[in-house]
Amino acid sequence: MSLLVVGLSHRSAPVSVLERAALSMDAQIKLLQDTVAAEPATEAAVLATCNRIELYADVDKFHAGVAELSTLLTQHSGVGLDELTPYLYVHYEDRAVHHLFSVACGLDSMVVGEGQILGQIKDSLAKAQELHSAGRLLNDLFQQALRVGKRAHSETGIDRAGQSLVTFGLEQLAEGTDVTAWARGKKALVIGAGSMSSLAAATLARAGVAEIVIANRTHDRAERLAEILNTADDTDVLARAVPMDSVPVELTRADVAVSCTGATGLVLTAEEIAAAVEGRTGRPVAFDEEGGSGRTADKAPAPRTNADSADVRQTPLPPTSVGTDENCPLDLAAVQGGFSVHGEAAVAGMDAATLEQHAAWAAGSAVDRREAARRSPEADAELITALAATVATVGRIPERRKPEPVVEVPRPAPVLSLLDLAMPRDIDAAAHRLAGVRLVDIESLAEASATGSDQHTSSAAPMAADVDQVRHIVSDEVAAFGAALRAAHITPTVVALRTMAADVVANEIARLEGRLPALDDKHRSEITQTVRRVVDKLLHAPTVRVKQLAAEPGGAGYADALRTLFDLDQETVASVSRAEDSTEKNRGPR
Repeated sequence: MSLLVVGLSHRSAPVSVLERAALSMDAQIKLLQDTVAAEPATEAAVLATCNRIELYADVDKFHAGVAELSTLLTQHSGVGLDELTPYLYVHYEDRAVHHLFSVACGLDSMVVGEGQILGQIKDSLAKAQELHSAGRLLNDLFQQALRVGKRAHSETGIDRAGQSLVTFGLEQLAEGTDVTAWARGKKALVIGAGSMSSLAAATLARAGVAEIVIANRTHDRAERLAEILNTADDTDVLARAVPMDSVPVELTRADVAVSCTGATGLVLTAEEIAAAVEGRTGRPVAFDEEGGSGRTADKAPAPRTNADSADVRQTPLPPTSVGTDENCPLDLAAVQGGFSVHGEAAVAGMDAATLEQHAAWAAGSAVDRREAARRSPEADAELITALAATVATVGRIPERRKPEPVVEVPRPAPVLSLLDLAMPRDIDAAAHRLAGVRLVDIESLAEASATGSDQHTSSAAPMAADVDQVRHIVSDEVAAFGAALRAAHITPTVVALRTMAADVVANEIARLEGRLPALDDKHRSEITQTVRRVVDKLLHAPTVRVKQLAAEPGGAGYADALRTLFDLDQETVASVSRAEDSTEKNRGPR
């Protein structure tokens, strides 16, 4: 087995990096195609969710495989290798199997135990099968991961303790209130009709919202989801579908909105959200200094565009001092970003001669400014005399008073609650600072999960016993998978050995017929069966035993020993392996 996984997740990378590295469906398809076309890899599968991007491959060389997979990830994500590398993790062979099985069980999820990941693993396998990039190894691996995940949820309490990301997000919006009590009677808007949006709609319906409006770019999918909600036996919610251009109007009616689309740009800007709240309340909406999530949001972010969705929104800088200094040798018009000409960033990319001129000019200017700012000896003497007089009077040098703590004005209850489960984000982060709006997104969910927020319910932290039990299941399944894989590895050699034995029998029977042409059919058949039984009995014990030994750790060498002892043709063994892999790789989704 040469299974390799290279990836990044919420555990290894900040949400801002994950957001920029997110892969569209087209990018995932191209990544798979380029991976199997690369020299070290023969199979490939991509697991891309809102909080992880992982590339699985069967490689023939470890170091070359790591380099190639890392490079491909950076090329298709659009994030530079130098920037992405610190956040990448690598798992190989048994550790890679252990990682995927843990992911399937929800042990590596943002909310431990959530079951949504199983559907995402299934979709990942189906995509690889459809593109014929998954062969025997990845087909077996992902199908076994699905079985392990289902076993963990059925045999332990992690299924009851764990939550979906949707439920966790709604708990954050409810701010410690019971979600059912918080949601009862509310009007909800769900943007998107994919798996996560469908889960959000179903969760809101079960929580007791009065109405759910589904908006999706493909209107048929929105109508289908609305019909499912309307006909569900366990809810009495009223659901309807609307086109995407109705979202601004529907937002003015909604109490809560959930968005999870595959859009490359923002679906809801801060201005649109402010207009919706103003339309609902009839009052202008102001920006607070800090967002309702308890963290400072980016101020005045620029909207993300489809052409440049990976860029991080930057805070506009104050007016630059470039152009205000005389005799500066730099081409000030070429300096971008609003940096002072004294800053290092301003001179990046300049040729050596210009840099030297700038250094001399800046050094002289800095000296002049320091000299101008320096106090005179007479002024220093006056200051020392004044301080000495103060010490003689009060017995100490006076300290500056620390400012009194600012009393925070309680933030009013939100008029509109927003849950953004998309990666990259659908909702402008500046909405954190809108008065009357509470926004929970992947970043704030990651912070809440990492800090063990008090808003977590007891179900958000599975009991340690359940987690330990799942870990034991994962360990046992990894061992079983490795044994089966090692046993399967020797199968082509055993098949080649039996093929060689069958050829020997056929040749010897043909030779016997040449020497005994008068042999009747009855005796010829009896002799043939006897010779075959003898060969089968001689081969039975060693082939069964070699499969058992090969299944044990370190048993890969038995296949080589068998080929050497019986002088098997390596090409014959390889052809058997290729035939099996071709059959597995061309198998359709199951």
